[in-house]
Amino acid sequence: MAVGGRGGHSDALGRRRSEDRGSSSWSARPGFLAFWRTPHACADGARHRVHDAATELDCLRGVLAPALLRAAECRARELDVGAERVLIQWGMIDEEAYLRRLAFHLDLPLADLSTADRADCPSSDRQVAAAAETGLIPLRQDGELVWVLAPTIRHTARTLCRVLDRLPNLRGRLRLTSAAALQRFLMQQGRDAIAGAATCDLQQRFAAMSAAPGHAAGPMWRQRLRRFAGLLGLAMPAMIAPGLVANLLAVWFMGFAALRLTACFWPRAAQRPRRRRPDATLPIYTVVAALHREERSVAGLVAAIEALDYPLEKLDVILVIEPNDLATRAAIARLGPRPHLRVLIAPPVAPQTKPKALNCALAFARGSFIAVYDAEDQPEPGQLRAALDTFDRHGATTACAQASLCIDNITHSWLSRTFAAEYAGQFDRLLPGLSEMNLPLPLGGTSNHFRTDVLRAIGGWDPYNVTEDADLGFRLARFGYRSVSFASTTYEEAPITFDNWRRQRARWMKGFIQTWLVHMRHPLRLWRDIGPRGVLALNLIVGGNLLTALVHPLFLGIALASLAGAWLELPAVLQPSPPSPLHWLAIAAGYASTIVVGLRGLAGRGQLRLGFVLLLTPAYWICLSIAAWCAVAQFVWRPYYWEKTVHGVAKRAKAPLPGVAAGPAIRRATNSVSDPRRLLRASASC
Repeated sequence: MAVGGRGGHSDALGRRRSEDRGSSSWSARPGFLAFWRTPHACADGARHRVHDAATELDCLRGVLAPALLRAAECRARELDVGAERVLIQWGMIDEEAYLRRLAFHLDLPLADLSTADRADCPSSDRQVAAAAETGLIPLRQDGELVWVLAPTIRHTARTLCRVLDRLPNLRGRLRLTSAAALQRFLMQQGRDAIAGAATCDLQQRFAAMSAAPGHAAGPMWRQRLRRFAGLLGLAMPAMIAPGLVANLLAVWFMGFAALRLTACFWPRAAQRPRRRRPDATLPIYTVVAALHREERSVAGLVAAIEALDYPLEKLDVILVIEPNDLATRAAIARLGPRPHLRVLIAPPVAPQTKPKALNCALAFARGSFIAVYDAEDQPEPGQLRAALDTFDRHGATTACAQASLCIDNITHSWLSRTFAAEYAGQFDRLLPGLSEMNLPLPLGGTSNHFRTDVLRAIGGWDPYNVTEDADLGFRLARFGYRSVSFASTTYEEAPITFDNWRRQRARWMKGFIQTWLVHMRHPLRLWRDIGPRGVLALNLIVGGNLLTALVHPLFLGIALASLAGAWLELPAVLQPSPPSPLHWLAIAAGYASTIVVGLRGLAGRGQLRLGFVLLLTPAYWICLSIAAWCAVAQFVWRPYYWEKTVHGVAKRAKAPLPGVAAGPAIRRATNSVSDPRRLLRASASC
C-alpha cells in the first residue's frame, strides 16, 4: 500500500490548509503578530538561546530571592523554556500575580475579559477556536481594536519582551491576560465556536468521512427506519442464498484468521537503542484525558502523568469533563493547584461522547504532539520519549504512534483473564505485525500519540463515532499518513463483571459498524486512497471482528446440531444444509488463530501461566456475540449513545507511580527562602 499521494484527499487537505490561511483576517494584523506566530519565535526547541538574558524575570528582581531567580534561569536554559514557566510550574509564582508584575514592568494594560462579550471579538468562529492554542485574540475596547495576549508555555513572556524591544510603539494596542482568563473567556463567550469545532468540524470539511447524520436526515423515526432498512438490505443475500453466503462468510473468516496469524508471526525490525534527547530539544507535549464519572480514578491518572519522564515545564495536561459531572470535578479540586494541568468543561451539546470531548481539548492543545489516555491508565514513565523516538525514526509521514496496552487486574474473574490474553495478542503481536506490514492500524482508544498539526488538519476525532480510534487509524491512512506501533506499555483495568464488559464491547462493536459504513460509503474512492491492501485490511479487520461475532453462534449451532443429529426431528423444509468441510475449517481457524495469537502475546509478557484461560475461547466468543447483537440493536435505535464503562472498582497489580521532583537547584533555592510566594503577594499591588 502506498502511504501517500494516492487519490485526492492529500491534495484536498493541502487546499484546505491554504484556504484557511488565505481567508484569515489575521493577514491585516500588525507586524508583531506575524512575529508572534512565526516558527523562529514560537517553534519548539531553539527558542531561547543560552546567551539570551532572562528578560521575563526583570519584573521580579528585588521581589523574589536572587538565588531563586538564578535557579529558574539555569533550569530555563537547560529546558529551553521561559524562566517564568519554571517559577509558575513549581508553585513559586501565581500566574496572575506574575502578569501584574510583568504588565507594570512593560507598561502594558491588563485586559478585563470578564466584561468582554463575543460581539467585541471580530474573529470568525474558526479563529476564535484557534485563539485557544495561540493565546492571542482581537477585541474592541473603548472604540478601538486591541490585541489581547496570554503568555503560555508555547508563546512565552520572553517572546513578548523581544517584540516590544523591536516594536515599542505597539504598547498602545496590546493588553495582557492570563491563559486561565483567556480560557474562561473562550469557554463562556466562544462556547458556540468551541462547540461547533468539536462537533461539526469533520462533518463540514470532510463530510464523506463523518458518521454524523446528514443535514437532510429527517426526524428520528425516519433515521431509525433508514438504518434498519440498510442493515436488512445487507442481510438480504443471506436470506436469498444462505448456502452461498455461508461459504463466502467461511472464506472471509479464514481470511481474517490468516491475516491475524500472518501479523502475529511477521518478522519484526531490529529495535535499535533509543537515543535520549536532551531536555532542551524536547517539544511541548499535550496529554489529554476525557473523563466522565471517574472520581475514583482521576488521582491515580494524574499521579501517573506526573511520573512521566518528561519536564513538567513542557507538559500541557488537559482533563475534559462533562458539565454535570460534579463528582469528578470535586475529585480534581481535591488534588490541589497544578499549573501544568487545565480542566475543560465539554460543551453541553450532543453527542455526549469521548471524541467530542477530545476535540474540545484539541482546540486548546499547545503541544506539537498529543497523547490520549483513559482515566484508569498507568503509562510507563518513558512513554512520551519513546513515542518521540518513534516519530523521529519513521519520519514526517508517520502521524500516530500506538503504545501497547496491558491488563493488570488479572485475578478478579475469567473475563479479566481472557481480556488480558486478548490484549496481549492484540497490542503485542497483532498491531506490531500490521505496522510492520505497512497496513492501516485499528488504533486502541488510549495511549495514542499524534502530531497535533496533522490531527487538526484531518478534522480531529469523529464525535459521532463511538469507536473513534479505529476510525481515525483508517482516516489517517486515507490522507497519506502512517500509524505505527511502538514498544511502551500502558497498564489498564479490565472490566470484572459481565454487564460492565458487555457495555464496553457493545460500544466497540457499534463503532465498528459505523467505521465500516463510513469508509465503505464510496468504495472506489477508498480504493484510490489506500489501495487494495488497505481495503482488504479494513474489511478483514473491522468487518471480520464484527461478522465473526455476529455469525459465530449460527455457525457453531449448525455444527453442533449436525453432530448431534438434531435435524432429524425437523420437517425437511426447515432442515439446514449440513456443514461443509469449509464450514468446519472456518470455525477451527477462528479458534486456533485466537488461541495462538493470545499465547504468543502472553509469552512475550511472561504471563504464559494464564494461557489455560484461552481454552474458554468458545464461551468468550458467545459473550462477544451477545455484545455484537446488542450493538446492532443500539446502532438502529441509539447510534451515538456512549455506554459508560465503570473504572476504579478493581484491585490493580501496579501501584500508582511516584510524582516527579523539582531540579536540585530549584529545591535548594526554594529552601533558602522561607516563603517566596508571600514575597510576591506582598508586591502585587505595584
